Amino acid sequence: MRGADRVVVLAGGLTPEREVSLRSGARVAQALRSLDVEVQVAEADPALLGVLAADPPDAVFPLLHGATGEDGAIRQVLSLAGVGYVGAPAAACRLAYNKPVAAALVGAGGVAVPESVVLPRTLLADLGGTRVLEWVVKRLGLPLFVKPDRGGSALGARPVTDAAELPEALAVCMNYSDAALIEQRVAGTEITVGVLDLGAGPVALPPVEIVPDGGVYDYTARYTAGRTEFFCPPRLPEAAVDAARQAAVAVHRALGLRDLSRTDLIVDPAGTVHFLEVNVAPGMTDTSTLPMAIAAAGLDFAEVCRDLADQAARRGPG
Repeated sequence: MRGADRVVVLAGGLTPEREVSLRSGARVAQALRSLDVEVQVAEADPALLGVLAADPPDAVFPLLHGATGEDGAIRQVLSLAGVGYVGAPAAACRLAYNKPVAAALVGAGGVAVPESVVLPRTLLADLGGTRVLEWVVKRLGLPLFVKPDRGGSALGARPVTDAAELPEALAVCMNYSDAALIEQRVAGTEITVGVLDLGAGPVALPPVEIVPDGGVYDYTARYTAGRTEFFCPPRLPEAAVDAARQAAVAVHRALGLRDLSRTDLIVDPAGTVHFLEVNVAPGMTDTSTLPMAIAAAGLDFAEVCRDLADQAARRGPG
């Protein structure tokens, strides 16, 4: 069956993660071109629709981060255009992008999930926040972690170690979303586990341990070289590493994901693996963990990108 001789790499977008998306797109495009694949890097704009209608590629490789790129919308349009694409279908993206929904589904599947509360902006405005936040702290305790209920790259996310910090953390969070997910902050080792499915079923890549120099894996720590130390394999007992890989595959399956994903986890001192969130369009920059894990698995990054594009071309739209 035919593969992907012509691929459109989607990168950029108008979200706060635009720069990261462009870097991811450039790296994947370079990798595909090294294997003689014809590549066009495109934005999600009206010109894209003209390309898809007049001269559709064999496959599209979406590397848009944040809304539109990860909420399923652009993938639905690609399906309407009759073009195959790399990654999860639109319906699965919608589940994964909504962090409280994803956590509920993952928890129902047997993976540990931190206890949490979701507070919409409108509810806090209607009720007044002071007493609600007191009840949140009473219920969940401290420390906490506050993050937008949608979005990525840790934008708007921050830890809270004192109840007095919570109002400001919510204000920052709601610059990026209309609702905040407030969860118990689990102490332990932060790791991320990529999952690849090249046709034989989802397989977990070697986990990557994340040690940011400021203690929090925020946007700067993620995308600034030298700001985070990575360990692959992680400095964990073998049983905990195996449990983390199993959890990542369980997340991938529970949400109906496809081709590739990256799951962020915390392993507590007892060895229990806790789900934090999942990404359906993992970063592919030079500081991103999925390419590190691909290399650690002994796979060639360019060949993996090509195989994913070939698989999408053979599968077709949907």
